[in-house]
Amino acid sequence: MTKSIAIVADRIAWEERQLIEAAPGLGLAIEWINDESLCLGQPDVTALTGYDAVLLRSRSYTRGGLIATLAEESGSRVINTARAINLCENKAVLRTALRAAGVPVPDFRLVLSRADFGKALKDFAPPVVLKPVYGGMGKRVALIREADAANSLYDYVEDLGHAFEQACLVEPFLAGGASTRCLVVGDVLVGAAEFTSGGDDWRNNAALGNTSRAAADDPEVAKIVDGVLDVLGPGIYGIDLFHTPEGFVVNEVNHAPGFRSVAQATGVNVAAAVGSYLQEVLS
Repeated sequence: MTKSIAIVADRIAWEERQLIEAAPGLGLAIEWINDESLCLGQPDVTALTGYDAVLLRSRSYTRGGLIATLAEESGSRVINTARAINLCENKAVLRTALRAAGVPVPDFRLVLSRADFGKALKDFAPPVVLKPVYGGMGKRVALIREADAANSLYDYVEDLGHAFEQACLVEPFLAGGASTRCLVVGDVLVGAAEFTSGGDDWRNNAALGNTSRAAADDPEVAKIVDGVLDVLGPGIYGIDLFHTPEGFVVNEVNHAPGFRSVAQATGVNVAAAVGSYLQEVLS
């Protein structure tokens, strides 16, 4: 029997198109629902009633957890879970949960004010990275190479209109290495790719068009991925690792990962892996 899946997202990108096109051959019927059209809150009847599962791929770092929480209250089977999405949306909370579980993460300081920022700069001498607690795709991530530029840069943070936009992390700049994107479907690491920055942009991020190549199998990476899944539970994640002299650390976990670069670098049929996982969850 064909299972009906709602993809809840702000738009249909390459990944959503791959999933929708592959669905019939996987015994699924997938329909896109704009995450701006749900108006959730009534627990009995919602725009998601009638679907066997909801695949939440909202790229917004304010919508995902809210939608998942209310959808689960109404009885929808949501992938990923609301708990996992809420953790992934907040870098500080996620890193704290991972660190408590023994999963290696970069050292960091939570910055909520200029006073916090000054203390962080005393703990970590430049170069340091300033990044928003909420956000992804490399947006608003700034490299501070010189101390005399730090306070001028922080002026821009203070001028942001909302408190959640002002919440930031400061961490040491881990220079010289590539980053690794691990794509997990269910509890399986289906593919991993190394990203290196290109041109004048120092950031390693697939969304910025960096170069990528398939990453070799590494027992250390597999162990870290297992540790992340112990915290979040099975799901569909992009786990981003930094290379350090001491080993890998988890930079962040994306709850609605883009997988085009990993698919192209590794040749993995990610859409088929996701479809098989959805069938497994619904069986």
